[in-house]
Amino acid sequence: MKGIVFTEFLDLVEDKFGLEMVDKIINQSKLESHGAYTSIGTYKFSEMLQLLQHLSENTSISIDDLLLVYAEHFFHVLEKSYPGLFAIYHDPIEMLSSIENHIHVEVRKIYPDAELPTFEVLEKTHNSLIMIYKSSRAMHHFGLGLMNKTFEHFNCTATIKLEKIKEDGTEVRFIIHKN
Repeated sequence: MKGIVFTEFLDLVEDKFGLEMVDKIINQSKLESHGAYTSIGTYKFSEMLQLLQHLSENTSISIDDLLLVYAEHFFHVLEKSYPGLFAIYHDPIEMLSSIENHIHVEVRKIYPDAELPTFEVLEKTHNSLIMIYKSSRAMHHFGLGLMNKTFEHFNCTATIKLEKIKEDGTEVRFIIHKN
């Protein structure tokens, strides 16, 4: 997992819960990196799981809800870092439907070894989209948060339904209807 995901996560934890919480979850975890991350480094996903688990335990906030909040934070990072990517799109359905064939292609140019989820578009209309998310990491709520922020970015709203195809969350159907 790319280091920027870790550095931004710890920035969020510091912003929302304080530096003491950052130290606490790092110290509670058994991290090969010892919690020292660089944005361009690559780290084991198990470290992110530990940090999320300990943050959840210390705040009584579910991991899914933490991932939603983190996605909102991360979306702003993407907006600031890659404004040209956002300028290409004029509609959230268009942008979301291009995750696999455009956005992830661009991400791989910057981070060739990035391990990204896959998004398969099953059905697309002007106001709706059905996609299948697949990832061994089961961070579908992070994806949901990014989708929510995408609609907000375009000053509109949507109803997004998440259906687990596999109980462990490694395969999820997103049913999106633009309001």
